[in-house]
Amino acid sequence: MRQILRFAFLSAGLLAGQAHADELPLWEFGLGVAGLSIPDYRGSDVQRGYLLPLPYVQYRGDIFKIDREGAHGDLFRSDRFRLDISLNAGPPAKSNRNDARSGMADIDFTVEAGPSLHVFLAYNEARDRVWSLRLPIRAAVATDLRHVQRIGWVFEPNLNFDATGLAGGWDIGVAVGPMYASEDYHDYYYEVQPAFATAARPAYDARAGYSGSRLTLAASRRYPRFWVSAFTRYDNLSGAVFADSPLVKKNNSFMAGVGIAWILTTSRGKSQVGLPFALSQSKGERGIPPIAGDSSVRGSTSSP
Repeated sequence: MRQILRFAFLSAGLLAGQAHADELPLWEFGLGVAGLSIPDYRGSDVQRGYLLPLPYVQYRGDIFKIDREGAHGDLFRSDRFRLDISLNAGPPAKSNRNDARSGMADIDFTVEAGPSLHVFLAYNEARDRVWSLRLPIRAAVATDLRHVQRIGWVFEPNLNFDATGLAGGWDIGVAVGPMYASEDYHDYYYEVQPAFATAARPAYDARAGYSGSRLTLAASRRYPRFWVSAFTRYDNLSGAVFADSPLVKKNNSFMAGVGIAWILTTSRGKSQVGLPFALSQSKGERGIPPIAGDSSVRGSTSSP
C-alpha cells in the first residue's frame, strides 16, 4: 500500500533507468497513467486495483534528486558510500471498506523521511551492473491534513542489484531484505484497542521488531519521448512480531504496477551527475571489487 504515492506521486521515475550524465537534461517532466494492484495493508486479504495519473518527474541536481530511487538528497557520496535523505509516502485507506477493520479508525495518509546509507559492494567494468547494500531508516507520521500523528520509525535494510542498458535499452532492479519497525508503527496498522474489540476481533497490542521480508523486481525503459515501467513485490510476514494480530489475514502479500508516461518538456541544461557513485577516479583507484567474470559486460546506457 505504501508504494502507491512513491510510484505515482513522489517519484514517477521510481523505476526509471539510469544513463550517463552528459546524455540527460537536468530536469524532465511528463504525464501518463499507472495501473496498480495492491492490498489495503501488508497482511490484508483485500486487494484493490487503482488507475492513477502518473506524473513523470526527473531532477538530477548535485544534491537534491528525483530519480529511480524516489525523491532524495545526497548529503555525502564517494566511490564506496553514499548518504542521502530518503522520502516515502503512503495513501489513506477507509476502514469501512475492509471487513477486518470495520468500525475502526481509518488509515490516514502517511509520510516518511530519514537518512539512508548506501554501500556499493561490487560493479563491473562498465559500472552498469551494481550490487549495493542500502540501509534506510525513516521517521513516519500520519495525517488527515488537519492533524499530524507521529507513528514511529521504519528500518528497511536491503541488498540491491541494478543493471542498466540491457538488450533493447531496458533497466532492471532487484531488492530483497527484512523490515523492522517501532511499536508505534506496528500499532498504527495492527493494534486493536479495547474499544474496537469484538468476539471475532480481540484486543491486540503490537510490539516493536521484525516486520517480515520483501522481494521487489522492477524493469523500465526510457524512449526518446515516453517512459514505461513495471514492478512486482512480494511480502512475507512469517515470523513478524504482529503476525498474530486479528487484522493480519494473510502471511503474504503481492503488489504490482505498470506505468507509461509521455515526456512533455526537458531542460536545455545537462546534468553533471551520473551514476550513483563518483566516477572521477581512475580504474586503479576505485577500491570496490569488480563483479567476477563480468568486467566485459558493457550494456549501452544511452536512450535509443
